[in-house]
Amino acid sequence: MNRTRVKICGVTRIEDALLACELGADAIGMVMTPTSPRCVSIDQARAIRDALPAFVDAVVLSHGLPADQVGRIIGTVRPDLVQFHGLEDAAFCELFGVRYLKALGMAGNVDVRAIAAEHVHAAGFVLDGHPPGQQGGQGKTFDWSRIPRDLDRPIILAGGLNPGNVGDAIRAVRPWAVDLASGVESSPGVKDAAKLRAFFAAVHAADAEASP
Repeated sequence: MNRTRVKICGVTRIEDALLACELGADAIGMVMTPTSPRCVSIDQARAIRDALPAFVDAVVLSHGLPADQVGRIIGTVRPDLVQFHGLEDAAFCELFGVRYLKALGMAGNVDVRAIAAEHVHAAGFVLDGHPPGQQGGQGKTFDWSRIPRDLDRPIILAGGLNPGNVGDAIRAVRPWAVDLASGVESSPGVKDAAKLRAFFAAVHAADAEASP
């Protein structure tokens, strides 16, 4: 079975993280950028990270934060991965000795292959629907046909995913993982249990269709 991994992002509450894990989440994302409506404090992020069960990755999201602040977040939260959403170059992303994901805003003229070639040590690339350099979590889809199919590292599909369209997204793209925040929320940062359950059911159904 070709299983699609799932990252639930913009988590602000331990109970939402635990429900997502119970339903099968592979990663939990916590936004550390103060201008985001889903931003959590370092202490909140550490509490969520400490509550996660084994084999679920904690991911912290940074958008244009200075190096000293990113270092402080990493030192306290101790995430498994850092997801960089701004215009950070590879040298900056590699400063911290932690595996990282690079997010690309696909609402613009973005050369995914060129950025992947620059970020040779990135663990994967999050393709989101926002304009380049802006914050994610805007709930906007993009033209999935623009996604290159020959990258040598995982594609994490984001941008406007929800229980109603994630099956189509998986069938069209066959990404390594899907990543969403607003599509399963009742308000920014507060996850809706029914939407979470419907989302995971849709992912599992799409995966089952692809099984031989």
